[in-house]
Amino acid sequence: MKATKISLFLLSIMAFLLAACNKDKDNFLYKDQILPIIIKGYNATNEELKVQLDTFSSPRMISSHASFEQSESYTLRSDHKAVKLNISEKSTGKLVFEKELKKEDGPVTLNFLYMDGRISDMPEKPAVQDEKISLTYMFVPDITGYSQPVDFVIGKYFSTPKVFEEITRLKNVKPYEFSESARISTFSTARQEYNGVMTSVSFQVRIYKAGTNIPYVDGTAYTWNELSSTAPKPAASTASSKLYIISEYPNGNIMRFFTRLEL
Repeated sequence: MKATKISLFLLSIMAFLLAACNKDKDNFLYKDQILPIIIKGYNATNEELKVQLDTFSSPRMISSHASFEQSESYTLRSDHKAVKLNISEKSTGKLVFEKELKKEDGPVTLNFLYMDGRISDMPEKPAVQDEKISLTYMFVPDITGYSQPVDFVIGKYFSTPKVFEEITRLKNVKPYEFSESARISTFSTARQEYNGVMTSVSFQVRIYKAGTNIPYVDGTAYTWNELSSTAPKPAASTASSKLYIISEYPNGNIMRFFTRLEL
């Protein structure tokens, strides 16, 4: 009888300890949460960038003049509802990006461009589709200082009749901001007939004042050449998806463009 009472007593203690352990385990799972963080984009500066989560510095630097994608994680304890993410220049300590990441937000993905001391959202480039060309632009008017929105007008130029035929346009693109993506069908630039006349054809992307057919350089010291003043673009006959950041690069008084980034 005595042995039975002792056994029951020990079983009660074991049950209590097991329940306590399970409770602690549940509390741990409930209170502690691992927050996955993906940081990607393009660093278009000469500076390496350092990533810091609260007081923890990642050993991996974001390289200069390069695309990047790195995964980090942070364990949020019971007394932490958020973590502060800081991204700064390694050599100068200049704060580039700061954001509070909350526990309830779940997995976080940040996609940004760092260029000319500016941070901007980096769009996802559309996937390549058969017989389609996708184009995304950012315009940096660093020579003229043009500050108004522009339209990127995508089309064909027929040389003999000197006709520009618009296919589509990206409207109201603000300087230093990415446009939406435009998608057109591929086409041949081989000599072909236009209104009964054989002519050469070129693929052009013109930059007009928003809502007009007037080159944005109108009223400046620069002119628009019908053949050479075109934004960068891929081959017209091959399916592709391209993202461009372009700057002004005039030749004399004729406006041309320099590709700062092509993805």
